[in-house]
Amino acid sequence: MSTREWQKSSYSSTGNACLYVSAPDNATIRLRESDEPETILTTTPTTLRDLIRSAKAGRLDHLGAL
Repeated sequence: MSTREWQKSSYSSTGNACLYVSAPDNATIRLRESDEPETILTTTPTTLRDLIRSAKAGRLDHLGAL
């Protein structure tokens, strides 16, 4: 996979623990972390949007207590 397909999140700091995003088409979003670039999560724009909205609304806060 070409490195030019990946965009570093503007919220990532310098160094490790950076999030990279790739959208090869309108139906797929790929995510990877700089620490493990070979591990790629694939999702849809709708599913990712719903996850982000849930996190912002605090509906996932209980998961931090695990």
